[in-house]
Amino acid sequence: MDTRRLILVMIFAFSSFMLWESWQKFNQPKPPADAVAAKQTGTSTPTPTPTTNLQAAGSVPVVPTATVAVPVVDSFVVSTDLVKATISAQGGDIVQLELLRYKEHDNKDKTFVLFDAKHQYLAQSGMIGEGLPSHRTTFKRVAGPTELADGANELKVRLETTTATGVKVAKVLTFKRGSYLIDVAWEVVNGSDKPLTSHAYFQLQRDDVAPEGESKMVSTFTGPAVFTDAEKYQKIDFGDIAKDKAKFAKTADNGWLAMVQHYFVAALVPQEKTQREYYMRKVEGANAFQAGLIVPLAEIAPGATGQTSVGLFAGPQEQAALKKTGGGT
Repeated sequence: MDTRRLILVMIFAFSSFMLWESWQKFNQPKPPADAVAAKQTGTSTPTPTPTTNLQAAGSVPVVPTATVAVPVVDSFVVSTDLVKATISAQGGDIVQLELLRYKEHDNKDKTFVLFDAKHQYLAQSGMIGEGLPSHRTTFKRVAGPTELADGANELKVRLETTTATGVKVAKVLTFKRGSYLIDVAWEVVNGSDKPLTSHAYFQLQRDDVAPEGESKMVSTFTGPAVFTDAEKYQKIDFGDIAKDKAKFAKTADNGWLAMVQHYFVAALVPQEKTQREYYMRKVEGANAFQAGLIVPLAEIAPGATGQTSVGLFAGPQEQAALKKTGGGT
């Protein structure tokens, strides 16, 4: 099953689950979850999150911790027929995403914003390996269009950096006409004199505050979720993550990871049969959480090129949009 069809199946599963969950909560109200654990003291030291190594040997990949606020560096805006995305030069991350065909719940004059600073909600990614760029690295944008051209089916955004050892790394975001699916790719050219072993990580960050428009009578799940063939759909409570008690599938060669809220979802979907490791954590010193996955790149010989990509679906749980996403191109 290709990535687009996998996303379609996943989103329809979301929709069915959320309708059932809303009905259950409406008819059988439950007491509130335990309070989230107290905030920890902030630190800039990288924190190892994954618990299982994707390699046959070697150290466990380490995902750098994040600054919570939207980076105060250069950013630029690109737009398609469906979305307007603000991309930061720091990490090449999507720090704001407007869904142009939807309006804010409390203000119908404003476009609905899914990724935003208010909820500390953004999509981040980076590389894991000695000297390789992370979501903290400042990239240089390669000149190109900022709007989907008439008659064009996709809009590519390319950001680049070069490490001290001569490794050239590019992050490429591909936006598609009529789709909420964004392809997030990493390209690595090993300009060093040694073989390069690396991983790429992709993560969604958000606070634990429910989106506007929910009520006590009808409330839906807000938080991360993981799906694998073996463990099926697993939703994870923010409070369990804060207490380091979250239970979910950690490794698989299938499935997806998402951040779910009422009517909308952001999901990371690697290519099928790609080994991946799922992780979740609370950002230290802030009311924000990260849920992500790590995928390996094959060893890159000196002078050779390696790449990997993950699909990021960020949009509504709406059937018309989902049919376009799941259909062929």
